[in-house]
This record gives sequence, structure tokens and C-alpha cells, in this order.
Amino acid sequence: MLNKQRSGLLPTLPLCGLLLTLFAPPSTVYAKDLPKAELSLRDQHGQRVHLRDLRGNIVVLNFWATWCGPCRDEMPRLVEAEKQYKPRGIIFLGASLDDANTQGKIAGFVQDHQIDFPIWVGATADDLDRLDMGPAVPATAFIDPEGNIVARVSGEIRPEELKERLDWLAEGRNGPSPKARVVHLEGHE
Repeated sequence: MLNKQRSGLLPTLPLCGLLLTLFAPPSTVYAKDLPKAELSLRDQHGQRVHLRDLRGNIVVLNFWATWCGPCRDEMPRLVEAEKQYKPRGIIFLGASLDDANTQGKIAGFVQDHQIDFPIWVGATADDLDRLDMGPAVPATAFIDPEGNIVARVSGEIRPEELKERLDWLAEGRNGPSPKARVVHLEGHE
């Protein structure tokens, strides 16, 4: 008898969950439904660094590599945006996918591009997968103060896409949200 009563309630449970999702305040659903962005790498001095330590801040996380042509083209855009948005409290962060064979080129890349924001090393394709960034670099994640990735761009980010996402986040997410995922990879657009 107890099993029949339980089974009779089960079909209503998914409906209740759906109703709670539909009628709950957006921030309630938002906070519970989005997984927190997690990443642990090393800085250029070999110290362990964690993305979770930046919670409370808006973070632009850009995955790149020295051998990536679109990354070289995109980086000046990020350097300029960092200068403009750093005073507004936005933190820029680079995560290099260079392996042991090319990590020696990172310092030169940073100097050539006059990158002032932190560069983390040792990122892998697994990190891209875990954060659902797509299969290639460059890839950029926009992370809110709670640690949620609220927008992703796979491939070279266009200036207007960068500005739109940065303004939206810097202004407290007022107005319509930008497209959550943009893909600029050959064969995926």
C-alpha cells in the first residue's frame, strides 16, 4: 500500500519542480541551476591559483596559446578592454594551453602584447571541456561575482561582442542579456 501511495505522488513531483522553476524569482533559479566555474592552474611563477578565489568579482577568463593565430589577433582587443574595464572592477585572466614544448614562449608573448593581467599556465583541453568552452582556442568565459559562467565565446571574439558582454555585466546585468553562447569556429557558425 505504501508503494502505491508513493508511486501515485511521483508523477506530480516533476510538475511541481517545473512550476517552481517557472514561477520562482529569476535569481533563485539562476543561483541553483548554474554550476560554479572551477579552475586550478599555476601562475607564471609556479604558484597554485584557483578561480574560486576570485569570487565576488566579475571575471573575463580567456583561454589561449602562443601557437594560436586567432589568439594573437584577439589578444590586443582583450588588453585594451582590460585597461578600460579594470577601473569598473572587472578582472581579466588569461589561461594558456601551451604545453611543455611551448610554455617557454609565454613570457615573450605576454611582453609582445603588453599584457598586464594575470596569465595562468597549464590549462588543457579537459579544462575547456569541463567549463563547456568548446573544442578550440581562443575561448572566452564571462563569469559573474557568484562564480557562474553567464556567457561564452568560442573562437575569436569580435569587438562588439566583447563590449556588449562587459557593459552588461558592469552595469549589473540591466537590460537584455547578450547571447549566452557565440561560436566563431570554422564549421560551427
